[in-house]
Amino acid sequence: MKKDSRVDYLSYIALKLTGPVICRLPLGFSLFLGRCIGRLLYYFDFKHKAIAYANIKKALGDKLTPSQIRLVTKKFYLHFGQNIIDIFLIPLVDKEYLNKYIEIENRQYLAQAFKKGKGVILLGMHSGSWELSNLVWANLGFSFNLFVREQKYPRLNRLINSYRRQNGCRLIEKQNQTRQLIEVLKANESIAMTADQGGKNGELVKFFGKSASLSSGAIKLALKYGAVILPGYYLRKKGGHHKIIIEPPFELDVTNDKNADIRNNLARLTQIFEKNIRKFPEEYLWTYKIWKYGKERQILILSDGKTGHLRQSQAVAKIIGVHCVEKGIDCRINTVEVKIKNKIALTALSLFFGKYNCQGHSGCLKKFLSPDTYHTLIRESPDLIVSCGSGLASVNYLLSRENLAKSAVILRPSLLGTKRFDLVIMPEHDHPPKRKNICVTEGALNLIDPVSLKEQAQELIKSTGNRLPITGKYIGLLIGGNSKKFHLEKNHMLQVIKQVKNTAEELKMDLLISTSRRTSKDIESLLKKEFKDDGRCKLLIIANEKNYSCAVGGILGLSWLVVTSPESISMISEAVNSQKYVLVFNATGLSVKHQRFLQNFHEKKYIFLTSADNLAKSIKDIWLEKPQLNILKDNLLVKEAIKRIL
Repeated sequence: MKKDSRVDYLSYIALKLTGPVICRLPLGFSLFLGRCIGRLLYYFDFKHKAIAYANIKKALGDKLTPSQIRLVTKKFYLHFGQNIIDIFLIPLVDKEYLNKYIEIENRQYLAQAFKKGKGVILLGMHSGSWELSNLVWANLGFSFNLFVREQKYPRLNRLINSYRRQNGCRLIEKQNQTRQLIEVLKANESIAMTADQGGKNGELVKFFGKSASLSSGAIKLALKYGAVILPGYYLRKKGGHHKIIIEPPFELDVTNDKNADIRNNLARLTQIFEKNIRKFPEEYLWTYKIWKYGKERQILILSDGKTGHLRQSQAVAKIIGVHCVEKGIDCRINTVEVKIKNKIALTALSLFFGKYNCQGHSGCLKKFLSPDTYHTLIRESPDLIVSCGSGLASVNYLLSRENLAKSAVILRPSLLGTKRFDLVIMPEHDHPPKRKNICVTEGALNLIDPVSLKEQAQELIKSTGNRLPITGKYIGLLIGGNSKKFHLEKNHMLQVIKQVKNTAEELKMDLLISTSRRTSKDIESLLKKEFKDDGRCKLLIIANEKNYSCAVGGILGLSWLVVTSPESISMISEAVNSQKYVLVFNATGLSVKHQRFLQNFHEKKYIFLTSADNLAKSIKDIWLEKPQLNILKDNLLVKEAIKRIL
């Protein structure tokens, strides 16, 4: 038996057998049991509680702190438990019960609505004890029909429908529903409908400032047949006492654009319901994915201040953005630089949090993040979080659990392991494990593509006073610098310079040169000395003196061939993505992992790996033979992985 069938069957048996018992208990005690059920669900219904918390944060997080959101979530469950008991009590509901326990605010609007003679649509959302509210309408002395959608659990649904019919509700079900709805309105009767949970075919309107799918059926009927819409909101006052707030008849805006009228009127109606949800948030049903079908996604990039890491995260965000555009989704990307006081302690603490049990407990983040970082991040409500580097993995994990967001990490996520994240992007030379959530790349992700290269080339030409003809023949020389274990030696670099200079002169090509911020003073001085009076050198950028944001991209865009130093995986990957010939001169001091990366790229003909003293020959061989370029497919692999998690 499938899980849904088991739930349906057990729920049916529970209601059928337990209902008569609860009906014989004192009302106060029954509702006490309901609150106990709510508490149990709050503490053990991990998945739906997480959805509820994340939804409340997305809707009200600009006004509430995490602890306040957690309190609203708990209150919601207490009310929800009592609403479950109300279903058991449906057979007891009569006019005496309603007169004792139900208060209706603005009841006069009902009489006014029926005077129009075109039917009345009592429109609500899933708030308060909505099953009980349906019985209220059925016992107020006017013809009442309840519009019922096909539910997930058929046995349970049939039993509840039988209860509804016993107490005066006439049901409009799936069969012939359109014809029945029209007949009811033409007879000046009333229909109860809900506006939320529009599903795949709903109308997209703003709900708490974010695109959500809502049901437009009531608006369509009112526009076509002139029915009056009365918005209502249901809430529990105390114990068994309920209140129904009837809003004034909704005035439709009508133009010559039918689709715009449906969308605009539904948006205005949604604002009315929003007002009441803000007042009584614990009454609303937060446990379904409200914004699932919306056409907006918020992407949060966490930055550790390292340019290479940020560029890789931006590359992933860019891929997500392209995918969203293809799906007609508005993708908004926000970047926050994260300052962590103690990375090791935060990572260790993160190990104790599971998939659903860290929401609202933001003390760990508050304790280990700088105050400005914490206050910025806690206000974010992202749908997907992207970070690069093991240092940010714990923050990504905790924030993704707080917001029930998807998580994507680049590079190995340290002690947390790979199973905790929706997507882990790791390079092949890091020996990643084989798992469905791991996307293996060959190089470092970057923002280089034909469009960006063209833009940055034009920007570099403009920045240098239009001294660089775009049709020129250039050799690009990109020089990195020292790291913890690697040092670019002056004598080694002098050999590279001489080889490049001689080749440029022989082939009548010009040079475009840039250093990085990690380039040592000795190498910078050497470059300035060697190229000071060299007529072939059309551009020399010393990054530590005057840098251009478009320097690397511009040089890649303008060059026919690029020579790079060997220590930067990011720089080499960018050069390869430019789809230009890339020569990497080897050097001592590189780690085994790094050498493995270079050898892999060389064997797959993404780069030409050579010694410094063989640079000239390698450049001339490429010039003469013009071998076919092989293109990295990392971005395509990541795009496919992104599709699986969105």
